[in-house]
Amino acid sequence: MYGLKKMLELEEKKLKNIKQKIDESLESAPEGKIRISSTGSYPMFFHCTNENSKSREIGEYITKDKRDIIKPLVQKEYDQKMKRTVEKRLNQIQRLNAKYDDKELEEIYNRLHPMKQRFVIPYEKPWQQKVTAWKLVPYTGKAFEPGTPEIYTKKGERVRSKSEKLIADTLFEMGIEYKYECPIYLKGYGQVFPDFTILSRKTGKEMYWEHEGRMDDPQYSEKAVRKINSYFYNDILPGDRLILTFETLGTVLNDRTIKKMIDSYLL
Repeated sequence: MYGLKKMLELEEKKLKNIKQKIDESLESAPEGKIRISSTGSYPMFFHCTNENSKSREIGEYITKDKRDIIKPLVQKEYDQKMKRTVEKRLNQIQRLNAKYDDKELEEIYNRLHPMKQRFVIPYEKPWQQKVTAWKLVPYTGKAFEPGTPEIYTKKGERVRSKSEKLIADTLFEMGIEYKYECPIYLKGYGQVFPDFTILSRKTGKEMYWEHEGRMDDPQYSEKAVRKINSYFYNDILPGDRLILTFETLGTVLNDRTIKKMIDSYLL
């Protein structure tokens, strides 16, 4: 799975942060542990220490005026259990992370002699082959009405707005193939033309990028919300197969936002 390496690295970083917090908490933890005994519905707390065998097994009853020690001792017990599990999992992740390569299966085919590649049907197709085959599937985009401003991308494709041009040009500059206004059918809504359809290298799924550029226009925003909700009803959800960007007259789309979306969802 492409992108698993990055997920493993993020998980390793998260576990290291947790371990650091646990270690800091344990440094200031009081000695001993808590034992709870109940008489009916009334709990009694005992502070067990290593002072002697009786103290280890039974402990000293904690009176109401000394109950401030209960919280740090229970936290200590939790921290110790968490530390054991976090360290075990961190060790597993680090061992896997050291050896895992997203492109390992793909590279087996790539390293074959070109003449041998002709005779092989790869189980894991090289990414560029997948993208090329995907791009070759024909489609008919949405027609431009007369009087629509003529705006062209760096690829020479016509788009409907400067913001769409900015998205298209950023995708192009970052080497990401896309289809502009490739139609799909949303059950309960009908045919729509997502601004951009992109094959995600992370998941191998098609992702749809919708830029809603006039959200301060009541009629436009009403229609946009209905369309976005229809994506949701068809199990096309943000962060999984849907990227959403928005704009108003006072708040315009910028390349920083676009690159953040690309980094988060496509690379």
